[in-house]
Amino acid sequence: MSNHPLNEQINGKYSSDMPDLICLSHLRWDFVYQRPQHLLSRCASERRVFFIEEPMFTDENHWRLEVSRRECGVWVAVPHLPKGLTEDVTIAILQGLIDDLMAEQEIHDYICWYYTPMMLPLAEHLTPSLVVYDCMDELSAFKGAPPALREREERLFDMADLVFTGGQSLYEAKRDRHPQAYAFPSSIEAAHFNQARQAPADPADQAGIPHPRMGFYGVLDERFDIALLDQIAQAKPEWQFVMIGPVVKIDPASLPRYANIHYLGGKSYSELPHYLAGWDVALLPFARNESTRFISPTKTPEYLAGGKPVVSTPIRDVVRPYGEQNLVQIAETAEEFVAAIETAMQQGQDPEWLDRVDAFLSQTSWDRTWSTMSDLMQKTIARKQQQFSEAMTQPVAGASKPGKSAQAGVKRSAQSAAKEPMSAVTDKEVAI
Repeated sequence: MSNHPLNEQINGKYSSDMPDLICLSHLRWDFVYQRPQHLLSRCASERRVFFIEEPMFTDENHWRLEVSRRECGVWVAVPHLPKGLTEDVTIAILQGLIDDLMAEQEIHDYICWYYTPMMLPLAEHLTPSLVVYDCMDELSAFKGAPPALREREERLFDMADLVFTGGQSLYEAKRDRHPQAYAFPSSIEAAHFNQARQAPADPADQAGIPHPRMGFYGVLDERFDIALLDQIAQAKPEWQFVMIGPVVKIDPASLPRYANIHYLGGKSYSELPHYLAGWDVALLPFARNESTRFISPTKTPEYLAGGKPVVSTPIRDVVRPYGEQNLVQIAETAEEFVAAIETAMQQGQDPEWLDRVDAFLSQTSWDRTWSTMSDLMQKTIARKQQQFSEAMTQPVAGASKPGKSAQAGVKRSAQSAAKEPMSAVTDKEVAI
């Protein structure tokens, strides 16, 4: 898997008293730059971070773990497994690869950070100092969700010390399932998207598209309202619609094809402000279905930071707070969407609107979000350690000595106690 030079690279920078972080994710690090990348790139500035992806199945007759470092400092571990393995064999191999990684990189004190409950069997045998479930979506509502996902999420809630949610609606749906649940809605790197206000040169594949331009970037999947785009593109043939992002889990042939719709494919995070700069209105044309019920689109504050007026379907975490504060126009039907775009084009010329946008965005940033999360983690670890130390000094009924079984019982009690809500932070939305 890895060799000594890699070991030296990984171990060359961090303080030994800071626990490492092992992230288990269903998302590929290099797919779309979103919540995990924003948070864990910041985490990597203070500790070692190992981002373990779901396996890639190949025609090779052996298995391996490919480990490589990204510029932000995160180490991405991609398992490569032969095709045709049973689930039990797959889990056993992946557990072994993770154990090998931990042994070779001397990972002893660590946090387990989950993005999907489906990865739980790979790490249930581990003994982390803290378990965090960053629940960024209601994955069970997504197209093709595994039947086992709900049961594994219940187990993950039982194991987790902290649960973070990617939006307020998702928090409200999950808060009764864990005593230390906290809402961390989508945040912003304002300086990055402020570049769109500086009128950078139009990218070559967008430069020839006439105005007015309505744009969207993100994943084109079952959450995207294909019918709505079809209807508004037909209703306004003089408007141009720029669609940026990969097509996933839907048939590309199902997308509407008109002369005024332009599919430009996926773009890197660094390129997005340059495309955004050339739009007149930014769109959030999400379908209203189970997969969008709890989403908190990261692109909402990003569009606004770029100085662009926004029109969205009535997604709850966009309506509240953006729609309620008249920062974003909300519309549902094609007729309403057309009218809202016309209103948004006027709103984009209003300096008072932009001042309100900037005042709102000044209250949040990914730096502040990560700082608050990190503080919660450190406090929870410290409290667990204190409770465990105190519990170990108490006699265990029926045990003359604090042997292994007695210690295990005490540790479980301390872990349970550590899940009681901390008085210093409420279980409501965290101010970020």
